[in-house]
Amino acid sequence: MSEFKMPANGAFCWNELTTNDADAAIRFYTELLGWRMKASDFGGMIYNEIIIDGQAAGGIYQMGPEFGGRPPHWMAYVAVADVDERARRAAELGGSVCVPPTDIPGVGRFCVINDPTGATISLITLQPPPQS
Repeated sequence: MSEFKMPANGAFCWNELTTNDADAAIRFYTELLGWRMKASDFGGMIYNEIIIDGQAAGGIYQMGPEFGGRPPHWMAYVAVADVDERARRAAELGGSVCVPPTDIPGVGRFCVINDPTGATISLITLQPPPQS
């Protein structure tokens, strides 16, 4: 594994597929693009990290009932220095906060916003991995 490098503020840094058939999606993308997967169990939810050239680049996971009838979708994440401040600023600029700033243990803090046109994106403040 290569050394962790914090992404630049404003840079796209993660892509995530939420789907109603994670196994089929994993088969499709690993065969199509040669991705490797690393599965982890997060309290009963299996999260599959997408590994490209030894680097985690995104994830794939199974939708739960909380998604209702939403179709499978990709979500892009953009790195920000302070997710709480950026969520407030998004609202001031006419956007809306769909998922308020929330901690992801061992990863960082994220939120989901809509821009004024309705497009959805996630913002994330990553925490550096522990030093070994």
